[in-house]
Amino acid sequence: MQKRKPVRFILIFSGIILLIFLLMQPWQVWHFRTDIAMLFPKGIIALKERNLLLIIQALMLLVVIPVYFLTFIFSWKYHAHNKKAKYSPDLEDNPFAELVWWGVPCILIILIGGLTWVRTYELDPYKPIASEIPPLKIQVVALQWKWLFIYPEEKIATVNFFQFPEKKPVYFEITADAPMNSFWIPKLGGQIYAMPKMKTQLHLMADEPGDFHGASANLSGVGFAGMRFLARASTEGEFQGWVQEVRSGQSLDFVEYQKLAQPSENHPVISYVLSDESLFEKILMKYMKP
Repeated sequence: MQKRKPVRFILIFSGIILLIFLLMQPWQVWHFRTDIAMLFPKGIIALKERNLLLIIQALMLLVVIPVYFLTFIFSWKYHAHNKKAKYSPDLEDNPFAELVWWGVPCILIILIGGLTWVRTYELDPYKPIASEIPPLKIQVVALQWKWLFIYPEEKIATVNFFQFPEKKPVYFEITADAPMNSFWIPKLGGQIYAMPKMKTQLHLMADEPGDFHGASANLSGVGFAGMRFLARASTEGEFQGWVQEVRSGQSLDFVEYQKLAQPSENHPVISYVLSDESLFEKILMKYMKP
């Protein structure tokens, strides 16, 4: 028993130091919490995904917490020095015990599986967001190592930045002109892959104005770390004003696009006037056989 005292003292002392450190810097703890984008969503899709994650974890904790709790109880009650504990090595076929350790997991598996199936269908990235406001269409192209955003209706394009109105659904068409990548705005929704010769879809919406950081969620080479972009949700008026500003930029056709598509790291934000309305289709068909 004497040998255990130093270990207990070290553990208690370490716990006190950690508690004092956290209490002295509450602003850092809160800043760390709010930096976890998936737990503090700003969009309806990300919110539903976060709630699904928390519900499933809560259901699993219904098993995990009792298991840990009973582990400590059994370790204390049936330790070698407890002579009062009943030793029954031949105990078997206990109906109640069998019901608990087979029945409870089966019920939880059914609940988790059913809930996941329903929510997966509800959060299908191809499923439009129900809204009376028509969606804004943005075409996304993953390049090395930057993102190109094309507004086919507004006749503009941007690199590593795009803007959209708050509380308005955004319909993304996504492809790649580089190795397979993944388009992700953590505060607005889950990631979806971008691949050459293929077009996929994603529907997102921001519940409030703000700047939301996006990035590549798939390793794609030496410039992967700098392959980031900014998604800005604003009012409708601010969005229309921004569109007018972008329309004064340089022209983007397929010839200029081929220069842009060359590999580059930490590429700055650039705005273009879209002079080739079929640019996205040309990118999509670039590697297709006639």
